[in-house]
Amino acid sequence: MNDELEGRGIISILSRHSVAETAARIGAALQANGITVFAVIDQSEEAEKVGLTLRPTQLIIFGDPKTGTPLMNASPSLAIDLPLKALIWEDAGGKVQVSYNSPKYLQRRHALALEPFAAVGALLSKAIE
Repeated sequence: MNDELEGRGIISILSRHSVAETAARIGAALQANGITVFAVIDQSEEAEKVGLTLRPTQLIIFGDPKTGTPLMNASPSLAIDLPLKALIWEDAGGKVQVSYNSPKYLQRRHALALEPFAAVGALLSKAIE
C-alpha cells in the first residue's frame, strides 16, 4: 500500500519484514543498483544508549553523487534533502513502514523542472517484497 501523507510530502509503504530485515533488504538492493549507502542509523539503539525507549526505527542515508551533483548545481537548495533517506519504523500497531520524501514534493520544494528520483519508490517497494 502506498500512502502519501497529505501536505507533508512523505510516502509510506508497508513492509512484511521486521525493521532490521527491511533495512538489510533495502541496503542490499541499493548497493546492487550501484547506489551508495552512506550510513545506517539505528535510532532505537541510540535512544537505548541514553536510557530511553523507541520502537524499532532505522534511517538509511543513500545516494548517487553522479545523479545528485548536477541536480544540486541546478538547484543548490536540494542539498538540504540530499543524500536521500529511507526511514524504516515500527508503528504503534506493530506494522513496519518505510517512509521517504515524495519525488513530487522534492520537485515542488526546490522548483525543479523534472520530478527527481521517481525510481526510488519502485526500488524500495521491490526490496521489501
